[in-house]
Amino acid sequence: MAGAPRPPHSGPLALLHTSPAHVPVFDALRDEDRPGLELRHSVDGELLARARRDGPEAVADEVRALLTRAVADGARAVLCTCSTIGEIAERTDAGVPVLRVDRPMAAAAVAAGPRVVVLATVASTLRPTVALVEEEARRAGRPVDVRTAVVEGAWALFEAGDTDGCARAVAAAADEVTDADAIVLAQASMAPAQRLTTTSVRVLSSPRPGLAAAADAIRATHAGP
Repeated sequence: MAGAPRPPHSGPLALLHTSPAHVPVFDALRDEDRPGLELRHSVDGELLARARRDGPEAVADEVRALLTRAVADGARAVLCTCSTIGEIAERTDAGVPVLRVDRPMAAAAVAAGPRVVVLATVASTLRPTVALVEEEARRAGRPVDVRTAVVEGAWALFEAGDTDGCARAVAAAADEVTDADAIVLAQASMAPAQRLTTTSVRVLSSPRPGLAAAADAIRATHAGP
């Protein structure tokens, strides 16, 4: 009916994960921030394993196939929650918006100031995350100086199911950073550490702003005149 209010969301959002641990995280964020948004989760841990071993390009065909399947199943946008393969996903023409979860976080880091520290629990995440921060700095016309560090042992804790231990290790590493304007927690799995940090430096994680950006992309795509 003409003039009737539109629903807050117009179609499902597909999420591409490389760990099942992300599913309840994004479901909870949806319930808090975007009730009514339908999420469809796809989990493939082998994508990250291969990308770490052989490089992200090695999984480009698989990522493309997963995105194509998600769109065929009705997804109106796709959010890749893995920072290692986010660049591969984002550049794939799937016919709907394909977003990487860490782009809004990178933009916020650049806005915070030129000194950005990227923390990761796997080394394969560093290069694509640094490239993303530098890209957002160029887009904003801002200078940026990016430093990186891997939180040793944290990923082993995460893989073993000790997510609390992983979060504590990441938070401890973040708290050692004092000479920065922003600390980027490069992987979505690191987000719980954000609540545990005591550093005065701004600490940024990707799940909440990434989900918001994806929901907004669906709304923008389907907004009427």
